[in-house]
Amino acid sequence: MRFARENDWGLGKIHGELKKLGIRISEQTVKNILRKEGLGPGRGKGTWNDFVRRHVETLWACDSFTKRIVTPKGFVDMFVLFFIHVGSRRVFVSGVTANPDGTWMAQQARNFAMVASEGPKPATHLIRDRDTKFTAKFDEILGADGIKPVRTQPRSPNMNAFAERFVLAAKRECLDHFVVFGEKHLRYLIDTFIRHYHRNRPHQGLDNRPPDSVNEPEPAILAFPTGKVECEEQLGGLLKHYYRKAA
Repeated sequence: MRFARENDWGLGKIHGELKKLGIRISEQTVKNILRKEGLGPGRGKGTWNDFVRRHVETLWACDSFTKRIVTPKGFVDMFVLFFIHVGSRRVFVSGVTANPDGTWMAQQARNFAMVASEGPKPATHLIRDRDTKFTAKFDEILGADGIKPVRTQPRSPNMNAFAERFVLAAKRECLDHFVVFGEKHLRYLIDTFIRHYHRNRPHQGLDNRPPDSVNEPEPAILAFPTGKVECEEQLGGLLKHYYRKAA
């Protein structure tokens, strides 16, 4: 198990290393042990978690969700496409449309490639699901910029857990609380939530710090009582940020 967790070795490599140490067991036994511990029958390039950890600084994920809006012509389902950088949890909402056709998706790939190239490290991989909206042209545009699309396995939402978690947060903490009147209203709600998400919302995966403050010094621990705490509210008090009032 130590060999499996510390390296990207397959069954044969693990079996060979054990033999060097004088441990005589079959490859089938190695396979059974790995399966029992939840690491699968073969390691190959490692587990999915190994892949994510290895590429965390250059790994992005993307997903989409829909929100029904009210228009003068009735209800319309709007498609929202976003990309999330796994390491920093920063989110780029690429576009909002009622018609996510191939031409529109190709343009979103170009938009993302431009944003991804501006980060501290260029993107190398993009996790995406098997939605047919992700066309061959979409992948081709990413590939031209050195970004390799990584498709998730069927019925495996945990493989895109970072994007799935953002969808849950955006809906539960913001969009589900509104009847949205038109595309402009929807964009306003999304933009407001994204600002809150980046600047003020603590993330458990970032040691309960907002993405924008990860590289800042930890807040000083103050003696109690510590003075007045103010509350900044947005969207009618739905989004709240507490901060200490400057002396």
